[in-house]
Parts: sequence; structure tokens; C-alpha cells
Amino acid sequence: MASPTAPHGRTGRPPLTSRAQIVAAARQIIERDGWEKLTVRRLAAEIGVGATTLYHHVRSKEDLLVLVLNHYLGQVERPALPSDPRERIIAAAGAMHDAAAAWPWAVEIVTTDGFLGLLDESALWMVEDIVAAAGDYGCTPAHAIVVFRSIWYYTAGEILVRANTARRRAGDLRHVTLSDLDASRLPHLAAISGQWAAVAQGDTYPQGLRALVDGLLAQATPAAP
Repeated sequence: MASPTAPHGRTGRPPLTSRAQIVAAARQIIERDGWEKLTVRRLAAEIGVGATTLYHHVRSKEDLLVLVLNHYLGQVERPALPSDPRERIIAAAGAMHDAAAAWPWAVEIVTTDGFLGLLDESALWMVEDIVAAAGDYGCTPAHAIVVFRSIWYYTAGEILVRANTARRRAGDLRHVTLSDLDASRLPHLAAISGQWAAVAQGDTYPQGLRALVDGLLAQATPAAP
């Protein structure tokens, strides 16, 4: 006598859930609803498994976000970098900026000191290259950290401002301008208010990055040729 077929919704051992499946479903929720809406329970429902099953892979929402972020950064192509330390810092920072600009939500969850310890080694090559180049230029280890942190703060700020500006244009935030300033109280700001929007919409990141890097490296003693 043939044994009966197990029911489709059988209890017992939970269905297997792969890391790739978790990452794909989490990205779908983030891109559709925003990272704030991502929870372990919601992800479990999206995949079609119990929350307990997912807790075997991730312990919290932070773990889940870091898992998705590590997967994304691990896939970012590592460009060939110049041999000159200054240019290497600028190129690595540019790659970091481009990766962050593609996923601005990720910047929101890593804008705290100590986040580097959460990332996989494969996701830290941008940091490694900037710190190494600063050392090659002649920076002390402590100043190399300052170089990276300063660049990261500048980069994160630029990404978040542009992301929030895009939200404002989409109608999520109140639109404000400088056109109604009182010229008698703020004469210089009022005089350039008409140019502000056009300049702000331009890509000023590379120009600011080079000025920032030059200023940071000027505080170090260049390595002897």
C-alpha cells in the first residue's frame, strides 16, 4: 500500500530559507515600502515562512539590514585606482559616493560611529583604500582615520541632502525657498538667493571632495620622494 502524500501545509521541520532568498525579499520590501518598514516578521510573511525560521538567520532588524547592505557592497565593482595617493583617495571616495547614491537609504542606517565593525571584509575595501592611501601620503594612522571620517561625513551628508531634496520635490516635505528673505537683514544671502537653486542642483561633490582632501592632506607631512 502506497504511503499517503504529506499534506502541503505540513507541520514539523520548517522549509529551508537561503540567505540569497532573504536578501532578495528584504530588498524588495525596502525598494517598495522603505527600509523603515522592514522587520523580521514582515520579511517572514513576504517569503512565506514563520518568523521563527528567519530568527535562525538574523536576530534583529539591524542584523537584517546589515546582511542586505553587506550583500550589496560586496557586489560593487572595485575600480582600478591611481598610484598617486591623493588621486587614489579621491577615486576611492568617488566609488564610495556612487555606491551610496545608488542606495541612499543605506546611508541612513550607517550614519553612526562604529558601523564599520558590522560590515564584512568584502564591503570595506573603500575604507581600506582611503586609509592606505593616506598612509602612503605620509599621514599618521590617527590622521588617516581623520581623513576617512571627514570624507565619509561629507559624502553621507551630500547623499542625505539630495535624497531628502528628491523627497521634497515628490511632495513628501514642505517646499521652501530663499526668495522671500528680507534684504535689509540678510543682504548677501538675499542677493544670491536667485542663484542658489541652480547651483545646488549641480554636481558639486567632486569639487568639494578635492578641496576637502587637499585640506586634510595639507595637515600631514608628505612622505619623502
